[in-house]
Amino acid sequence: MVLMTMSLKNDYWETVSLDGDDLERIYDHLLEIETPLTPKELVKVLIEHRLQKEKTAAELKQSKGGKPYLPKEEYSMGDKIAFPSLDWKSGVVVSEREPKSYDGQEYKVIEVEFGDGEKREYASGLEEHVLNDPIDDGESDPMLNPDSVLESFGSAISETIVSALTENDDFVYIAGKWFPRALLVDVNAGNLNLAEAVLDVAEGGPLTTAEFLSDVGLPEGVNPNLAGFSLDLAMQEDPRFDEVGAVGEVSWFLKRLEPEGVQETPLVLQNNTIDYDSSVLTDEMTNLIARLDDELSELDPTDQVKKSLSVSLIYPHWRAGTLPLSSRLTNFFPTAYESPRVRFILVDGDSGDKFPGWVVRHEKYVYGLKEWYTQKGAMPGSTISLRQGDNPGEILVSTEPHISAKEWVRTALVGADGGVVYAMLKQPVSTTFEDWMMVAMPADTTALDLAWEKRSKSPLPFEQVVVETLKELAKLNPQAHVHAAELYSAVNVVYRCPPGPILSVLASRSWFDHVGDLHFRYKESTAE
Repeated sequence: MVLMTMSLKNDYWETVSLDGDDLERIYDHLLEIETPLTPKELVKVLIEHRLQKEKTAAELKQSKGGKPYLPKEEYSMGDKIAFPSLDWKSGVVVSEREPKSYDGQEYKVIEVEFGDGEKREYASGLEEHVLNDPIDDGESDPMLNPDSVLESFGSAISETIVSALTENDDFVYIAGKWFPRALLVDVNAGNLNLAEAVLDVAEGGPLTTAEFLSDVGLPEGVNPNLAGFSLDLAMQEDPRFDEVGAVGEVSWFLKRLEPEGVQETPLVLQNNTIDYDSSVLTDEMTNLIARLDDELSELDPTDQVKKSLSVSLIYPHWRAGTLPLSSRLTNFFPTAYESPRVRFILVDGDSGDKFPGWVVRHEKYVYGLKEWYTQKGAMPGSTISLRQGDNPGEILVSTEPHISAKEWVRTALVGADGGVVYAMLKQPVSTTFEDWMMVAMPADTTALDLAWEKRSKSPLPFEQVVVETLKELAKLNPQAHVHAAELYSAVNVVYRCPPGPILSVLASRSWFDHVGDLHFRYKESTAE
């Protein structure tokens, strides 16, 4: 018996959509294993289900068509034959002719009439012929190979599954996994109160579900995976708890014990939305925007994740004890499917000391470095080196010591009213730094903090800030030139904004003169 042949349309997997039968298969599979699955795991279930369904349909089509045609077989008048090469089109033998010879072999010629009236002639009793070799079942075809389909179309199919399950109330979702709602274990208020107490004792967390599952009083004898998922879902819907695990893990923290800078975006990081004309930016300016690593710049995240990189601080991140989740750094730090906050471990690259860090995903910053900055003597402009740790979820942070103990540095002098002027003063410098970004700050930033609070309620005109800051910096240079990166760093001492709007003002206003290499000069006569 020849094996069945099966083929799919070229766009079959690209255009696949879930029907009721597909959803039923996913539902039944989850019931069978009693274990929540990720979309990627469900993709494998769907692919195998679809291939089996298509194979069954092909077999049914074959069985209705009659005997499969093989040249070596003997056929008689009235026999019904199905032809694999014609997608199992079938016909009836209506006549046969005397034997003929082919390559030393004798065979007969049969005439087959198909249902549409078409007639064709075929060989019968021909022992040696390529069509006598059994047709395989299609596994060599990448469209029919589950692993190949998963590799080529897995992401698109995963999105289709997520979309379908999201619209179906029979399924529930948490931390990247799906499960039938009907199998959930009942989690009551008492169970959740016990979960809160356990996390309270653990100073807020983080704790994985497995670490306190036995302490919350769920019924005994329940599948641990099922019990854990049910508890996760109940805690997700309770405002007391925050799921802070990275992709692939569920970890819980008490919201009320999270740092203030994690729950609320620090004032110095809050964006002043500024509309600007990006079309005036030169390629040189666009390249500078990418290099400055500002999380507010609208750039696509970098797909390639490096094992190490470095970033230069600006005042808002230095003051808040944060790092930017810029396009270059977004995928460097731990992330999550949906959790807005992810807790991880920062490791001092020199001492090995560990301390908690927080990825605040939607606001695009990493929190938890304030004390470390103080220990290292970091300041705006300092270069911070980052490296993936040996353990998952750990990031090593370090600074390179500066060669000389003191350096002539652009120094911010803050008045009692929060106004800022600049002078070149000799300052102690502990770390390597980016020259254009470096700004030494006073030990006491109280006046500047109060000025930020005041300006948050009554912001200064943006272009006024740019002009006044450039004019102030120009005093430090004999040629009265200011580099765009220098201006960006200094503007952010008093006004949070990405480099794009600043560069747009420099490029579009006639009172700024570009003197080369992104250095600008203010033209007093033009401005007047």
